[in-house]
Amino acid sequence: MADFAPLDIVALAWFVLGWVGFNAFADHGRWAAGGLSAAMAGFRRRWMDEMLGRELRMVDTQILATLQQGIGFFASTSILVVGGLIAVLGAADQAIDALSDLPFTVNTSRLAWEIKIMLMVTIFVYAFFKFARAFRLTNYCAVLVGAAPAAIEGDAARAFADHAAALVSLAARHTNRGLRAYFFGLAALGWFLHPAAFMITTAWVLAVMYRREFASKALVALKAAESEIERAR
Repeated sequence: MADFAPLDIVALAWFVLGWVGFNAFADHGRWAAGGLSAAMAGFRRRWMDEMLGRELRMVDTQILATLQQGIGFFASTSILVVGGLIAVLGAADQAIDALSDLPFTVNTSRLAWEIKIMLMVTIFVYAFFKFARAFRLTNYCAVLVGAAPAAIEGDAARAFADHAAALVSLAARHTNRGLRAYFFGLAALGWFLHPAAFMITTAWVLAVMYRREFASKALVALKAAESEIERAR
């Protein structure tokens, strides 16, 4: 720890607290019901209702295939980022010299540099596991859609739709966690410049994610669409 100033420790604690706290706030807090994720969960439930009423479900399998394609892209990208970061570990001296020429940067030891790189590696390994889990869950969703009975109604239909929507929403939650890891990975880049920059980039990422989850135009559009569907019924 002698390689780090007290402000480094504070900045790292702020980063971890912000990441864990935002996940808890956005996914489990009392405000979660008014967020974008909750709105999308409602539409996934409607999707499963509509899926059970369709004789041909090619549109549903196509939606799942599109979701899998995006998730697979991010999972592959996570592995590439991890490989690039590990390669940077072998060129630590050159990277430290190049970074020291930038303004407002603090001098850093090789050990401190390696720890910062390993933080980045940990973030993107976490992202990979989240995307890999989401990819697998989406496979399960595709099988569930294929196994849905052709003629089902009443309580059985509602129960099946609830379980199917819960599985799709679980895949979406893992995807969201992986995407948030990407955002926090960008925030962690600030630590290579200065611990104060690390704290600022973390706060910036938290503000961006809060706005997109709870105050975005997408959320307004989804709520408007939900109102129109209710009115049509």
